[in-house]
Amino acid sequence: MKAFPMFIRTSGRRVVIVGGGEQAAQKARLVCKTDAEIILVSAALEDELQGLVASGRATQIKTLSPEVFEDAAFAFVGTGCPGFDAAAHAIAKVAKCPVNVVDQPDLCDLTTPAIVDRDPIVVAIGSEGTAPVLTRDIKTKLEAILPQNLGGLAALAGNLRPRVAEKVARHRRRAFWAWVFKGEAAATWARGAEREAARMIKDAVAEGGALDRAKSGHIALVGAGPGARDLLTLRAVERLQEADVIFYDRLVDSEVLELARRDAERIFVGKVVGAHAWPQDKISNMVVAEALKGRRVVRLKSGDPAIFGRATEEIAAAQAVGVPIEMVPGVTAASAAAASLGRSLTERGVADTFVIATGTGCADNPTPHCTRLSGPGTTTAFYMSVGQATRVSADLIKQGLPSESEVDVCVDVSKDCERHFATTVSDLPQALTAHAVKSCAIILVKWPAHVDVGQPVKSLPNAIWAEA
Repeated sequence: MKAFPMFIRTSGRRVVIVGGGEQAAQKARLVCKTDAEIILVSAALEDELQGLVASGRATQIKTLSPEVFEDAAFAFVGTGCPGFDAAAHAIAKVAKCPVNVVDQPDLCDLTTPAIVDRDPIVVAIGSEGTAPVLTRDIKTKLEAILPQNLGGLAALAGNLRPRVAEKVARHRRRAFWAWVFKGEAAATWARGAEREAARMIKDAVAEGGALDRAKSGHIALVGAGPGARDLLTLRAVERLQEADVIFYDRLVDSEVLELARRDAERIFVGKVVGAHAWPQDKISNMVVAEALKGRRVVRLKSGDPAIFGRATEEIAAAQAVGVPIEMVPGVTAASAAAASLGRSLTERGVADTFVIATGTGCADNPTPHCTRLSGPGTTTAFYMSVGQATRVSADLIKQGLPSESEVDVCVDVSKDCERHFATTVSDLPQALTAHAVKSCAIILVKWPAHVDVGQPVKSLPNAIWAEA
């Protein structure tokens, strides 16, 4: 290493920032995360820095001198003028103050890392100034892994340390803290049940660190999104990292599963027509059974679990036996398809209503009237409709959408194998066959409000996608 990583205490100390423009403001935003006294050295300050002074968070000194740097924890120099910055660096060195000069590595005693802030837990990533883009990428990955409320758990543990030292025998403390930060308590805290987790921890302390109480399981219905792993939410990644067992379907991309704990058990419960069908009640019973063992269970579903994801049945099964269950939203395929084509699902003056429908229903209603809400001024997303394309196309035309209206079909949205092509409403069934579209595709129709039903709209924006 050419630079030693360490944390500098800021309580009761000053940090000097030389400059009054955007460079200085950027450094001030960093220092504002600490409890340091901020000294701004500049004759004039931009609006953001003026606001810090007005609020009392910072103090302005208009003249630069060696005395400014005396006893400071460290200093930043960023005036935008290389010559003045070099002079300020020399003055800081006379005062023996560690200094960072913006964009001049040779004049830096210290560098600012990429920071993942879960106060009081702080992760700093540095590259000795060689690869700032890489450090930001690492920061992004850590942001996705570490729960947003992790700092609160660390703070609680800090407050309880004296009590733990009093109540928990020394030989039991390591196991106790492992349970707090990596076991059931940590998982409960991470899912947002801070009060429940705090009570669990305090009860365990009162019992001398006893961890043999019955564990309570938990189920998370997690939306895996349309395919691309970087479209998962931070909360979805957190639940995958916490899971003891994961039930996933055939549309979940393998790269998404790579975000899960390495030692998590993975159970495939996909449904492929004519090959391998899992009845919904069997899936629900298996998920609940694992949770009743005290395990953290993730039911990983493609897209969003609340949209044609059979979430109602699984929620009911969990509630029937008193197992806690939560739903983690995911990016649904219609949104991903629109993003892929660079189009909006709604458009002022064209489509002010967005409808989600499915062409394939349940056993009691296998062919639902999925076009009944389609009409001028609407965008309708048809899910699971490739096999029903002939009926959907005919119904749309019957309701007044001109047969020559332009159609876009998107397949495997957000995946490496994504593709799309153009056709018309009347030719939709034949186009799907010609392009061998059988599944993993989504149907969306934008029907302009300002066109009369039955009038040609060939030159106006219409889009249809299809999802099987």
